[in-house]
Amino acid sequence: MVTSESVPFSKSGGLADVVGALSRVLVRQGHTVAIVMPLYGSVDQSTFSSALKVTCTMLGHSETVEVRKAVVDGVDYLGLAHPWYTDRKGIYGDDSFSPYADNCPRFALMCKAAVEIARQRDVDIIHCHDWTAGLVPMLAKEAGLRCASVMTVHNLAYMGTFPRYDALLACLHGSGDMLDGFGLQTKVNFLKTGLMTADSITTVSPTYAKEIQGAEQGCGLDWLLKRRADRLEGVINGIDTDEWGSTKDSFFSEHFSADDLSGKAALKERIQRQFGLAPRPDVPLFAMISRLAEQKGFGPLLDGQPCALETVLSTLDCQFIIIGTGDERYVSKLRDVASRHDNISVNIIFSQAVSHQVEGGADFFLMPSKYEPCGLNQMYSLRYGTLPVVHRTGGLADTVRDMDGEDGDGFLFENAYSDEIVAAVRRACAFYADKQALDAARRRAMAQDFSWNKSALEYARIYANTIGGKQA
Repeated sequence: MVTSESVPFSKSGGLADVVGALSRVLVRQGHTVAIVMPLYGSVDQSTFSSALKVTCTMLGHSETVEVRKAVVDGVDYLGLAHPWYTDRKGIYGDDSFSPYADNCPRFALMCKAAVEIARQRDVDIIHCHDWTAGLVPMLAKEAGLRCASVMTVHNLAYMGTFPRYDALLACLHGSGDMLDGFGLQTKVNFLKTGLMTADSITTVSPTYAKEIQGAEQGCGLDWLLKRRADRLEGVINGIDTDEWGSTKDSFFSEHFSADDLSGKAALKERIQRQFGLAPRPDVPLFAMISRLAEQKGFGPLLDGQPCALETVLSTLDCQFIIIGTGDERYVSKLRDVASRHDNISVNIIFSQAVSHQVEGGADFFLMPSKYEPCGLNQMYSLRYGTLPVVHRTGGLADTVRDMDGEDGDGFLFENAYSDEIVAAVRRACAFYADKQALDAARRRAMAQDFSWNKSALEYARIYANTIGGKQA
């Protein structure tokens, strides 16, 4: 595995969870797995020991990278120690809005070091995660490595584009596969490079694999993904079922199961009180735990007068708890709406404990995302019998079954428009009144298996097919 982040050592988002969890399960299934990642200044290196050194060529000089090794749950973590990583606390920048100016050579060095490590370990396959690892398939081919490569797109919107001058400084001599744009606007594109040169391509849900072959979500690379459609496959991410589970969640004591939902009712009452809402069991409680961003659907939810959220709060007997941080425009609007309605609690925080408690105690979970490559919160919600209300896109479409069927466990709407969000919430509120149907849907939701076991088997199959195809 080649990645810019992985739990338990570094994390800025879901990528870190995916790489760490998938690797652990692959080891349990009998594979030997190593994760190559930078050792940032924020990483606790007390469990790492020096393993080897690799030298990578940059423009006019060489950079020596010390590789330090730690073993966690049977996975070899091969940390790259170099001042570009160890002298800085951040992964991509000092904060979410200010990427480091030298990210092109920083992650080019990571890719080059990973290829050198692969050469020394004689690996069968290199699994490259997102744009930061996008140069690896090309570099591995240039180096004559026999191993096969898989490129996984976690979010196509993040490609890693840089001026050609930065690529020159990183001593990248690749062909036009690396380049994007025309004339003076031509840039090196890390992710495009990986998509062009990897032996296989995966993304994080079957529906997203189809969506990115179209102009609307293809981010300008739909032509390439259509051309390589025979190498492209979607595999739903799993979730950590040890961390997310209603019967043993470490962040609350009101545990419950599909056979006994009394703990869920008790948890709902507690979080209603905790977040300043009236403790009413007779009204549905909706939750949103999200980055406050356009992609997550906060535009159609909050734009307009009155906005969709205010329409819901004014016309339906329901409650909302919103947890998250992000765009100040949405923060301001949410606070404004909350100041006029006593059936909503807005909390501009990031808290793992609160996320677990609200996921567990809410009745419904609203995800109006404009696009969602996979999504995790809808799967967490289903584990707790909290029925998702979601836009039919990407991984949301692949994991939530609409209540119009006998196996339904959620509510889907076709377009991320304000009126469709309101209609879906209204539909969920009406469903809440039928307690027998509600409990049956909760039991169906909680019976779903979103563990990494199935997804890891899918990846093992892809690895085997990729290796076989390369050998052929």
